[in-house]
Amino acid sequence: MPLEIRLIPCLADNYAVLLRDSATETTVVVDAPEVAPILAALDQEGWNLTHILVTHHHTDHIAGVQALKERFGATVIGPKAERDTIPGLDFAVVDGDPVAIGGLVGRVLETPGHTKGHIVFLFEDERLLFSGDTLFVMGCGRPFECDPPVLWESLLRLRALPDDIAVYCGHEYTLSNARFAASVDPDNAELLERLRDVEAKRAIGKPTLPTTIGLEKATNPFLRADDAELAERIGLPGAEPGVVFTELRSLKNSFRG
Repeated sequence: MPLEIRLIPCLADNYAVLLRDSATETTVVVDAPEVAPILAALDQEGWNLTHILVTHHHTDHIAGVQALKERFGATVIGPKAERDTIPGLDFAVVDGDPVAIGGLVGRVLETPGHTKGHIVFLFEDERLLFSGDTLFVMGCGRPFECDPPVLWESLLRLRALPDDIAVYCGHEYTLSNARFAASVDPDNAELLERLRDVEAKRAIGKPTLPTTIGLEKATNPFLRADDAELAERIGLPGAEPGVVFTELRSLKNSFRG
Protein backbone atom coordinates (compact mmCIF):
# COMPACT_ATOMS: atom_id res chain seq x y z
CA MET A 1 0.00 0.00 0.00
CA PRO A 2 1.39 3.43 -0.90
CA LEU A 3 -0.09 5.01 2.24
CA GLU A 4 1.04 3.81 5.67
CA ILE A 5 -0.72 4.94 8.87
CA ARG A 6 0.50 4.91 12.46
CA LEU A 7 -1.71 5.89 15.40
CA ILE A 8 0.27 7.56 18.21
CA PRO A 9 -1.15 7.89 21.74
CA CYS A 10 -0.12 11.20 23.34
CA LEU A 11 -0.71 12.88 26.71
CA ALA A 12 -3.49 11.26 28.74
CA ASP A 13 -5.98 10.55 25.95
CA ASN A 14 -4.92 12.35 22.75
CA TYR A 15 -3.92 10.85 19.44
CA ALA A 16 -1.62 12.02 16.70
CA VAL A 17 -1.62 10.18 13.37
CA LEU A 18 1.39 9.63 11.12
CA LEU A 19 0.79 9.22 7.39
CA ARG A 20 3.49 8.10 4.99
CA ASP A 21 3.33 8.11 1.20
CA SER A 22 5.94 5.47 0.49
CA ALA A 23 6.20 6.42 -3.18
CA THR A 24 7.47 9.93 -2.38
CA GLU A 25 8.65 9.43 1.23
CA THR A 26 6.34 12.26 2.30
CA THR A 27 5.53 11.88 6.00
CA VAL A 28 2.77 13.84 7.71
CA VAL A 29 1.56 14.08 11.29
CA VAL A 30 -2.02 15.13 11.92
CA ASP A 31 -1.96 17.27 15.09
CA ALA A 32 1.00 17.29 17.47
CA PRO A 33 -0.07 17.03 21.12
CA GLU A 34 3.46 16.33 22.38
CA VAL A 35 6.88 15.78 20.88
CA ALA A 36 8.31 12.64 22.49
CA PRO A 37 5.81 10.00 21.30
CA ILE A 38 5.85 11.40 17.76
CA LEU A 39 9.66 11.38 17.69
CA ALA A 40 9.69 7.82 19.01
CA ALA A 41 7.33 6.67 16.25
CA LEU A 42 9.35 8.45 13.57
CA ASP A 43 12.60 6.96 14.90
CA GLN A 44 11.12 3.49 15.03
CA GLU A 45 10.03 3.70 11.39
CA GLY A 46 13.07 5.62 10.18
CA TRP A 47 10.86 8.33 8.72
CA ASN A 48 11.61 12.02 8.24
CA LEU A 49 8.69 14.33 9.05
CA THR A 50 7.83 16.64 6.14
CA HIS A 51 4.43 18.12 7.04
CA ILE A 52 2.25 18.88 10.06
CA LEU A 53 -1.52 19.18 9.59
CA VAL A 54 -3.35 21.04 12.35
CA THR A 55 -7.10 20.78 12.93
CA HIS A 56 -7.45 23.55 15.53
CA HIS A 57 -5.56 25.73 17.96
CA HIS A 58 -6.09 24.01 21.32
CA THR A 59 -2.85 23.37 23.17
CA ASP A 60 -3.35 19.62 23.33
CA HIS A 61 -3.21 19.57 19.52
CA ILE A 62 -0.39 22.03 18.84
CA ALA A 63 2.01 21.80 21.80
CA GLY A 64 4.57 19.87 19.72
CA VAL A 65 4.25 21.82 16.48
CA GLN A 66 7.07 24.32 16.91
CA ALA A 67 9.65 21.82 18.15
CA LEU A 68 8.85 19.35 15.38
CA LYS A 69 9.00 22.07 12.75
CA GLU A 70 12.39 23.24 14.01
CA ARG A 71 13.80 19.71 14.15
CA PHE A 72 12.63 18.53 10.72
CA GLY A 73 11.91 21.72 8.79
CA ALA A 74 8.36 20.42 8.38
CA THR A 75 5.72 22.51 6.63
CA VAL A 76 2.80 23.41 8.92
CA ILE A 77 -0.72 23.58 7.45
CA GLY A 78 -3.73 24.70 9.48
CA PRO A 79 -6.94 26.74 9.54
CA LYS A 80 -6.77 30.30 8.26
CA ALA A 81 -9.32 31.39 10.86
CA GLU A 82 -6.88 30.39 13.63
CA ARG A 83 -3.59 31.42 12.02
CA ASP A 84 -2.75 33.84 14.84
CA THR A 85 -2.95 31.10 17.48
CA ILE A 86 -1.02 28.28 15.75
CA PRO A 87 2.79 28.52 15.97
CA GLY A 88 4.87 28.20 12.83
CA LEU A 89 1.93 28.09 10.44
CA ASP A 90 3.20 28.12 6.83
CA PHE A 91 -0.04 27.64 4.90
CA ALA A 92 -3.41 28.86 6.17
CA VAL A 93 -6.18 26.90 4.49
CA VAL A 94 -9.92 27.33 4.06
CA ASP A 95 -12.86 25.17 3.05
CA GLY A 96 -12.21 23.25 -0.16
CA ASP A 97 -8.46 23.85 -0.31
CA PRO A 98 -6.41 20.87 -1.50
CA VAL A 99 -3.86 19.24 0.81
CA ALA A 100 -1.25 16.94 -0.69
CA ILE A 101 0.62 14.08 0.97
CA GLY A 102 3.11 13.31 -1.74
CA GLY A 103 0.99 12.02 -4.59
CA LEU A 104 -2.17 11.76 -2.48
CA VAL A 105 -4.45 14.78 -2.54
CA GLY A 106 -7.14 15.50 0.04
CA ARG A 107 -9.15 18.59 0.87
CA VAL A 108 -10.07 20.78 3.79
CA LEU A 109 -13.56 20.90 5.27
CA GLU A 110 -14.39 23.70 7.68
CA THR A 111 -16.27 22.30 10.69
CA PRO A 112 -16.76 25.11 13.20
CA GLY A 113 -18.22 24.34 16.61
CA HIS A 114 -15.55 22.99 18.94
CA THR A 115 -13.58 26.05 17.91
CA LYS A 116 -14.64 28.76 15.47
CA GLY A 117 -11.98 27.84 12.95
CA HIS A 118 -11.84 24.04 13.30
CA ILE A 119 -11.07 22.13 10.11
CA VAL A 120 -10.87 18.47 9.18
CA PHE A 121 -8.88 16.74 6.45
CA LEU A 122 -10.65 14.44 3.98
CA PHE A 123 -8.83 12.09 1.61
CA GLU A 124 -11.68 10.68 -0.46
CA ASP A 125 -9.69 8.36 -2.72
CA GLU A 126 -8.03 6.80 0.33
CA ARG A 127 -11.37 6.75 2.23
CA LEU A 128 -9.88 8.65 5.18
CA LEU A 129 -11.09 11.49 7.38
CA PHE A 130 -9.07 13.15 10.14
CA SER A 131 -11.76 14.75 12.26
CA GLY A 132 -9.83 16.35 15.12
CA ASP A 133 -12.26 17.22 17.90
CA THR A 134 -15.35 17.65 15.72
CA LEU A 135 -16.42 14.00 15.51
CA PHE A 136 -15.36 11.33 17.99
CA VAL A 137 -16.15 7.64 18.12
CA MET A 138 -19.78 7.69 19.30
CA GLY A 139 -19.37 11.31 20.39
CA CYS A 140 -18.43 14.85 19.40
CA GLY A 141 -16.42 17.72 20.78
CA ARG A 142 -17.73 20.33 23.17
CA PRO A 143 -18.83 23.51 21.39
CA PHE A 144 -16.48 25.83 23.25
CA GLU A 145 -16.42 28.75 20.81
CA CYS A 146 -19.77 28.44 19.00
CA ASP A 147 -23.37 27.74 19.89
CA PRO A 148 -24.17 24.01 19.80
CA PRO A 149 -26.31 24.20 16.62
CA VAL A 150 -23.22 25.39 14.73
CA LEU A 151 -21.46 22.14 15.65
CA TRP A 152 -24.57 20.20 14.65
CA GLU A 153 -24.40 21.71 11.15
CA SER A 154 -20.74 20.72 10.92
CA LEU A 155 -21.57 17.17 11.95
CA LEU A 156 -24.22 17.04 9.24
CA ARG A 157 -21.48 17.73 6.69
CA LEU A 158 -19.55 14.74 7.97
CA ARG A 159 -22.63 12.54 8.20
CA ALA A 160 -23.21 13.11 4.48
CA LEU A 161 -19.87 11.48 3.60
CA PRO A 162 -19.82 7.89 2.29
CA ASP A 163 -20.31 5.19 4.90
CA ASP A 164 -16.97 3.52 4.19
CA ILE A 165 -14.86 6.56 5.06
CA ALA A 166 -12.52 5.62 7.93
CA VAL A 167 -12.39 8.24 10.68
CA TYR A 168 -9.41 9.08 12.89
CA CYS A 169 -10.27 11.52 15.68
CA GLY A 170 -8.19 13.39 18.24
CA HIS A 171 -9.03 11.60 21.51
CA GLU A 172 -9.66 8.24 23.12
CA TYR A 173 -13.00 9.18 24.69
CA THR A 174 -14.82 6.17 23.30
CA LEU A 175 -15.69 4.24 26.46
CA SER A 176 -17.41 7.21 28.10
CA ASN A 177 -19.03 8.15 24.80
CA ALA A 178 -20.37 4.64 24.27
CA ARG A 179 -21.81 4.44 27.77
CA PHE A 180 -23.52 7.79 27.33
CA ALA A 181 -24.87 6.77 23.92
CA ALA A 182 -26.33 3.61 25.43
CA SER A 183 -28.00 5.67 28.16
CA VAL A 184 -29.98 7.73 25.64
CA ASP A 185 -30.41 4.99 23.02
CA PRO A 186 -30.75 1.76 25.06
CA ASP A 187 -32.70 -0.18 22.42
CA ASN A 188 -30.02 0.20 19.73
CA ALA A 189 -28.65 -3.34 19.35
CA GLU A 190 -25.70 -2.29 17.21
CA LEU A 191 -24.75 0.35 19.77
CA LEU A 192 -24.90 -2.14 22.65
CA GLU A 193 -22.71 -4.54 20.69
CA ARG A 194 -20.19 -1.75 20.09
CA LEU A 195 -20.21 -0.89 23.78
CA ARG A 196 -19.25 -4.45 24.67
CA ASP A 197 -16.48 -4.40 22.07
CA VAL A 198 -15.17 -1.06 23.34
CA GLU A 199 -15.16 -2.27 26.94
CA ALA A 200 -13.13 -5.30 25.91
CA LYS A 201 -10.62 -3.24 23.93
CA ARG A 202 -10.10 -0.63 26.61
CA ALA A 203 -9.71 -3.28 29.30
CA ILE A 204 -6.48 -4.34 27.58
CA GLY A 205 -5.45 -0.85 26.48
CA LYS A 206 -6.26 -1.22 22.79
CA PRO A 207 -7.30 1.89 20.84
CA THR A 208 -10.82 2.14 19.44
CA LEU A 209 -9.79 4.01 16.29
CA PRO A 210 -10.52 4.14 13.46
CA THR A 211 -14.27 4.19 13.20
CA THR A 212 -16.28 4.72 10.01
CA ILE A 213 -18.96 7.17 8.96
CA GLY A 214 -21.38 4.27 8.60
CA LEU A 215 -20.78 3.02 12.13
CA GLU A 216 -21.18 6.52 13.52
CA LYS A 217 -24.46 7.06 11.68
CA ALA A 218 -25.77 3.87 13.29
CA THR A 219 -24.51 4.37 16.85
CA ASN A 220 -23.55 7.99 17.53
CA PRO A 221 -26.48 9.92 19.03
CA PHE A 222 -24.88 13.24 18.11
CA LEU A 223 -25.36 12.39 14.44
CA ARG A 224 -29.05 11.66 15.06
CA ALA A 225 -30.37 14.86 16.58
CA ASP A 226 -32.96 14.86 13.79
CA ASP A 227 -34.25 11.41 14.79
CA ALA A 228 -37.78 11.75 16.19
CA GLU A 229 -37.49 8.69 18.45
CA LEU A 230 -34.27 9.93 20.01
CA ALA A 231 -35.77 13.39 20.56
CA GLU A 232 -38.74 11.85 22.31
CA ARG A 233 -36.53 9.65 24.46
CA ILE A 234 -34.71 12.68 25.91
CA GLY A 235 -37.98 14.52 26.54
CA LEU A 236 -38.07 16.78 23.47
CA PRO A 237 -40.74 15.35 21.16
CA GLY A 238 -41.08 17.40 17.99
CA ALA A 239 -38.17 19.70 18.83
CA GLU A 240 -35.89 21.13 16.17
CA PRO A 241 -32.64 19.16 15.66
CA GLY A 242 -30.53 22.05 16.91
CA VAL A 243 -32.47 22.01 20.18
CA VAL A 244 -32.15 18.24 20.49
CA PHE A 245 -28.44 18.40 19.78
CA THR A 246 -27.97 21.11 22.40
CA GLU A 247 -29.74 18.97 25.00
CA LEU A 248 -27.70 15.89 24.06
CA ARG A 249 -24.49 17.86 24.47
CA SER A 250 -25.67 19.19 27.83
CA LEU A 251 -26.56 15.69 29.00
CA LYS A 252 -23.17 14.38 27.95
CA ASN A 253 -21.39 17.20 29.77
CA SER A 254 -22.96 16.10 33.04
CA PHE A 255 -22.79 12.34 32.36
CA ARG A 256 -20.78 10.24 34.77
CA GLY A 257 -20.32 6.74 33.52
